[in-house]
Amino acid sequence: MTDLLGVEHLTVSFRRGIAAVDDVSLTVGRGETVGLVGESGSGKTTIGRAVLGLVAVTSGNIVFDGTEIGNVPASARGTLASRLQTVFQDPGSSLNPARTVGHSVVEPLAAAGTVSTASLRARARDLLRAVGLPAEAVLRYPHEFSGGQRQRIAIARALAASPDLVICDEPTSSLDLSTQAQMLNLLTDLRAGRGLSYLFISHDLSVVRHMAERIVVLYRGRVMEAGPAELVSTRPLHPYTQALRASAPVADVVAQRQNRAVRQGLINVSSSVRATGPDACPYAARCAFAAAVCAALRPRQVSVGSLQLACHRYDPVSGHPQQLDPTGMINSYTAAAAEGDREGHA
Repeated sequence: MTDLLGVEHLTVSFRRGIAAVDDVSLTVGRGETVGLVGESGSGKTTIGRAVLGLVAVTSGNIVFDGTEIGNVPASARGTLASRLQTVFQDPGSSLNPARTVGHSVVEPLAAAGTVSTASLRARARDLLRAVGLPAEAVLRYPHEFSGGQRQRIAIARALAASPDLVICDEPTSSLDLSTQAQMLNLLTDLRAGRGLSYLFISHDLSVVRHMAERIVVLYRGRVMEAGPAELVSTRPLHPYTQALRASAPVADVVAQRQNRAVRQGLINVSSSVRATGPDACPYAARCAFAAAVCAALRPRQVSVGSLQLACHRYDPVSGHPQQLDPTGMINSYTAAAAEGDREGHA
């Protein structure tokens, strides 16, 4: 079966030709969740906006259900727009405070003009119940709800047109931990019950781990590491992904101190290696393992087990002085994965 979404060598450039997204490729299968992870400015939101037709594609292709949509603006997508929906980070800014919740939820259907007024009201009640809110909420206004409840309303509106793909752009980052967990469980249940696919965007590796089958890690518009979610989030190989993992807050003070030490060992803020041009590794200036080749050449995508890495240390022909043996890495990586599977079934 073909993938629902295919992003092929996507580049999006803004002012002065600076690429916010630089030659990114990824796929989302039917019924699958793929996570996009990275710091602010990594390009993850720009990828989502490009898929939605909200930013122009400089080069590359975006294929949705077999149709090229990369150069089709949102205003010209017609019925295709109903199959692609989004849930934003801040539901308060995406809901009209002067409109009732019921009106906001079915606004996409009302705009299409294909559903009667009575059917719209019934549809709004059904959607609100589907996201865990009472049907009578249709008559209330957004300010009467908590942040978590408003996000449920935003999810209900995204579901109104029965989409195939939902782009979730930091949908839980403004919520407290308990509400965040409820929202992730809701999204998981809706995906299973409705056959949805998600492109899940977040800066938090641990959040994406619980949502996605696969994770793509971005840094300055480029893919650093990609692979199965469990492996990328718990046993990453790229120094940047390892630093992201070590940056995640944990409740245990000792573990937090250990993570801080790990992160400090991965990041070299005083590195003499500087990227000298667009073909350099963008992470070279921060990487504790950077060498001259990192500042001169763009890393190739190489495979280590089921991971894809853009790192000279894993490329046997790069000439990096701290070369890692890919064969040995694959063997140790596979053994670690097998051990993790045994622990998970114990």
